[in-house]
Amino acid sequence: MLMNAPSLSSAPPKRHRNLAQGVVAHLTESIRDGSLEAGDKLPTESEIMRLLGVSRTVVREAISHMQAGGLVETRHGIGTFVLEPSRASNHGIDPTTVLNVRDLVAILELRISLETEAAALAATRRSDEQLVQLRSALDDFQACARSGEETVHSDLQFHLLIAQSSGNRYFHDILHHLGANIIPRNRVNSARLAKDDPAVYMERVINEHEDIYNAISRKDPESARAAMRTHLSNSRERLRRAQELIEGAAR
Repeated sequence: MLMNAPSLSSAPPKRHRNLAQGVVAHLTESIRDGSLEAGDKLPTESEIMRLLGVSRTVVREAISHMQAGGLVETRHGIGTFVLEPSRASNHGIDPTTVLNVRDLVAILELRISLETEAAALAATRRSDEQLVQLRSALDDFQACARSGEETVHSDLQFHLLIAQSSGNRYFHDILHHLGANIIPRNRVNSARLAKDDPAVYMERVINEHEDIYNAISRKDPESARAAMRTHLSNSRERLRRAQELIEGAAR
């Protein structure tokens, strides 16, 4: 890179579970802090690879998402350039959101395969004590949701307790390893992105949780399996709608 050429932010890149998301975040921060200005040419793929320690595939995926977010444009044979703020505003869409949503959809697909069976097993294997714990977690979730407080912790606990009640520790171990990432709204506001009414959305989630709990309470494995699949599939479809809206607005 030439000595007078624009450079990336000097701040060390934050660690992201998705490497492309990390590159997007670092490049975006370089634009926001003025290290890269409108009209500046981004460093080459090779330079970004060297500076951020990622592969060429990761860099290309990151640039693709920044293009979709309206932050940069690529002129073939010349390079990739930072767009003017007015052109980059793009309805306030954060280019990292698309990556977040895609990642969450993938996690939900994994959860559907795991948690539907975990719920069915919990319905046949849960103890009375575990049922009491499930009720307590669900009551905490409902109270937080209806008072407008943060619901991620109680939501996570509800799902972890179901996995624990399955009697198969591997269900619990996998979900515990994923942590709060299994709760979509911990990373993106899917209800807002999908243009759902927040109050209606939370009541729907409460009802879905109640259906799961009731099936486990009455020891009905097929109903528990179906209720969990409905709950997680609804979350997946809401995220897909949000993703379509984001990508449509970014075009």
